[in-house]
Amino acid sequence: MLRSLTRLALAALVGVIVVSLYTTFRIWDRGGRDDSRPADAIVVLGAAQWNGVPSPLFQRRLDHAIQLYHDGIAPVLIVTGGKGRELDVTTEADAAQAYAITRGVPQAAILVEDRGTNTLESLQSVETILRAHGLKTAVLVSNRTHMLRSLRMAHDLGIVAYGSPTTATSPAESSVREQVLDTVHEIGGLALYFVTGTGF
Repeated sequence: MLRSLTRLALAALVGVIVVSLYTTFRIWDRGGRDDSRPADAIVVLGAAQWNGVPSPLFQRRLDHAIQLYHDGIAPVLIVTGGKGRELDVTTEADAAQAYAITRGVPQAAILVEDRGTNTLESLQSVETILRAHGLKTAVLVSNRTHMLRSLRMAHDLGIVAYGSPTTATSPAESSVREQVLDTVHEIGGLALYFVTGTGF
């Protein structure tokens, strides 16, 4: 009995390792491809902001999305993200909108999703916004490790989405340690989503 349990535990461990390695490959393979193309909207997935100032990670996402907008990829920019903490004085989306306006994006070209507290909630709201405005396709912008999970959620919500990840200048890739932590975070996020259908 003990031998059988030991074998079962080892088989489960090997299975977890294999799945984790495959998922790691998929995360970085997807994050290494930029599939940006003409679309109806560019969607910037939110990240931390500090009293109305986007964090360095969020700034990289916004800078990339704003460049896509100026390059004519899409006529609409959708900024996302609610309040990350109860004490926040503004939302991630409002901070993103203000940042984009100072960098030449007309306010009329910006749509705001300011309720989502995680990727899934934001994309659920984005799907509603796209549908309400008759928009059918979107280019998603986030850091590289986040692209696989974001695109999977978008696909499941019926959004025709293409990924355009930020480059290695993102603070999320500033060191091997950060890359490992981000990858582990995404493996956990994908596992939670596939098992429970929820996000973080």
